[in-house]
This record gives sequence, C-alpha cells and structure tokens, in this order.
Amino acid sequence: MENPFSSLQSQNPISLAQQSVENVHRAVKQAQSHPSEETVQNARNALEKAERSIAQAEGRMNQEPIDRAKESLETDRGFLAEVGNQLNN
Repeated sequence: MENPFSSLQSQNPISLAQQSVENVHRAVKQAQSHPSEETVQNARNALEKAERSIAQAEGRMNQEPIDRAKESLETDRGFLAEVGNQLNN
C-alpha cells in the first residue's frame, strides 16, 4: 500500500530541494566510481536541477535545511570538478 504522506512530502519545496541534493550526491558518487563523460554529464544535470530546486525553496519558513543543502551541494560540486579534471588530463 502506498504511503499516504508521500504525496504531501513531495509537494514541499524544501523536501524537493533535499531530494535533488541527494540525487546529486548519488550521481557524483557514480561519476567518481565510474568516471566517464556520461556519468559526469549526468551529475552536472543533477546539479543544475538541484540548484533550481534550492532557488524555489529559498525564503521558506525554515532556512536551515536549505543552508545544509547548499553546503552539501558545494561539497559535491568540488568532487565533481575533481572527476572532470581527471577526465580532461
């Protein structure tokens, strides 16, 4: 049976932003373990989507989860840059 609360949570912009950041983390881990143009591009696409999700969640009642999401995104952005640099060398 479906979770009756999942649709409510999925409509919350902060939850959507957090989910997008988790997707970035998974995509970056994939790029790190299997570096290729495709995995790096997938991670970049996830990063762009997460940035849009965070922008939509900005200014909501609780800024703390957004700040944590931004920090996590910046960490993953650094890891992704390292993978990209390895591919270009």
